[in-house]
Amino acid sequence: MAHLGSGALILALILSLYGIVASLLGARRRFPELLESGFRATYGVAVLVTLAVFALVMSFVRHDFRLAYMAARSSRDMPLHYVIAAFYGGQEGSLLYWAMIASVLGAIALYLHRRSDRVLLPYMNATLLSILVFLLLVLTVVASPFRLLPVTPPDGAGLNPLLRDPGMMAHPPFLLAGYASFSVPFAFGMAALITGRLGADWLRAIRRWAVLSWAILGMGLLIGAWWAYHVLGWGGYWGWDPVENLALLPWLTGTAFLHSIIVQERRGMLKVWNLALLLATFALSVYGTFIVRSGILSSVHSFATSDIGHWFLVYLALVLVVGIGLLVYRLPGLQSERRIESISSREAGFLFNNLLLTAIAFAVFWGTNFVLFSELFWETRISVGPPFYNRVIGPLLLALLVLLAVGPLLSWRRTEPPVLLRNLRWPLVAAAVVVVAGLVLFERAWAAFAFGVVAAATVVTVQEFWRGIAARRRMTRENLFAAAWRLIQRNNRRYGGYIVHLAVILIAIGVIASNAFQVERQFVLRPGEQGQIGPYTVVYRGLDDRRTADAEIVTAVVDVYRGDRFAGTVESHRYFYRNYENQPTARMGIMLVGMDDVYVVLDRWEDDGTASLRVYINPLVIWIWIGAAVFLLGTLTLFWPQPVPATVRVPRTLPGVVSEA
Repeated sequence: MAHLGSGALILALILSLYGIVASLLGARRRFPELLESGFRATYGVAVLVTLAVFALVMSFVRHDFRLAYMAARSSRDMPLHYVIAAFYGGQEGSLLYWAMIASVLGAIALYLHRRSDRVLLPYMNATLLSILVFLLLVLTVVASPFRLLPVTPPDGAGLNPLLRDPGMMAHPPFLLAGYASFSVPFAFGMAALITGRLGADWLRAIRRWAVLSWAILGMGLLIGAWWAYHVLGWGGYWGWDPVENLALLPWLTGTAFLHSIIVQERRGMLKVWNLALLLATFALSVYGTFIVRSGILSSVHSFATSDIGHWFLVYLALVLVVGIGLLVYRLPGLQSERRIESISSREAGFLFNNLLLTAIAFAVFWGTNFVLFSELFWETRISVGPPFYNRVIGPLLLALLVLLAVGPLLSWRRTEPPVLLRNLRWPLVAAAVVVVAGLVLFERAWAAFAFGVVAAATVVTVQEFWRGIAARRRMTRENLFAAAWRLIQRNNRRYGGYIVHLAVILIAIGVIASNAFQVERQFVLRPGEQGQIGPYTVVYRGLDDRRTADAEIVTAVVDVYRGDRFAGTVESHRYFYRNYENQPTARMGIMLVGMDDVYVVLDRWEDDGTASLRVYINPLVIWIWIGAAVFLLGTLTLFWPQPVPATVRVPRTLPGVVSEA
């Protein structure tokens, strides 16, 4: 399998180089046979890279410890699902997985657009293959997952304990697939710049690919938040970890891009914005990969320091030089066809959306990399923590929620102030009621105002759905559910977006509540003793110590009561894996009681059974996970193909000719 995998990668590299030459020469010399040969090369690369992935996975399944990569990440006592997942648990395997996703999606895009975008496709194909050439060069020269050891060990070291969790079965693959899949829209964007076809055609070609990439990366971030909440044990779900921040950056610019392209399609505006956002999204994906693989920032997700990071830094510089150079060269052809006529227009709303999202992205980028900037300019490493992000990004996110409430009510070109105020009447009433109630009930005024903005955004989103459903029912006499279904089906882009807005609202509710009203207590308890936290009583029953084939598991068993009512039993675990005994991991005990999470962390314990427990009450965190499910529903709605209206052939009657009855 090792020789099969390494041979497949070498052949894929050669075929990628050939495909670039064939695509460019075929397009320049109008040689269709050569052009088709370049396209077929891409299909071949996808097959070969997939074959290499298959060879690596089978090496893991067969416990082929001749492979250095395999021996460092797997062992005979690991369950099969973790053995298979271990193939992307290190640098080499994750890069191979990235290459597979990029090549397969690129081949699918090439096939689907083979008839409709013939001018763009050769350059799109050449760009995509150039990305694959870089990845395959790294995989064959610097970081081959098929490198053989001089002596075969009897067993391997096993998978990193942090990766032995169901959440990590999905989190890394989604993030990597999100990074990789942005290669397709980026390739189309570069093709548009190369050919000068800068109208809306290239946007229509990539919209669904951009939605797919953005959705995959978004789900990866949400799954990562779920994993952090259940495993890392600090009572939260987003700790502004550098690697998670770097994954958030392309998602933010991708979000701006998906909104911004609507303006170019409808009004011929924001062309420079769209290409700049697309370039930034792909470049930030490469930058995030560089940081993870260089090890220059400390993170629970970072790989060990290696030379791969330097390769990615050089490639990032190349992407930026070529991308910015083409963008500057094409600036004369990127002038907007119209101007923004009013600040109260939908065009202005989308522009404000771009500005807010890029400002948030810049703040995250600055905070994440401040340790590097401080070392560069002041020769000392200074890092910033959650307080910086909360102070700087919190107000920007609140402004984004305000835009979420106002934006859908804006019209193209201009919205008359009386009309806007009339449409905002009920959202403002809802916001005022919630703010007043919050100021009375809550100690934190900021939470009251934040919930007020969320209330306004909720009313606007529901209002937009209701207006569309009511209008359709008046025309068709359909029942409520049929009208709602067909409304979304016939305008999935608009209403899929509104479903995503609802997901953002649900997530915002969970984030605001859990940050404003979280309660934490530390207890040192003997078996049978209890502690009080808010309305809850926790009774420590004792420790359970057991062994599995590859780990020792220590469990604290805790009963939870709300008042006098027994709510249930929760268990908090500590894992000590063979070969990683100095790297214990945890699995938090979490119980949903009403809308509160009772969150129990086992910190320390003594031989007599005494345990140090950290207990949190996290209100409304469940809304974040519900929001994640709604986000998935919204992105599926956005990605779903819109039905094409049926056409009926009507015979034309020529003058002077009487058709037969």
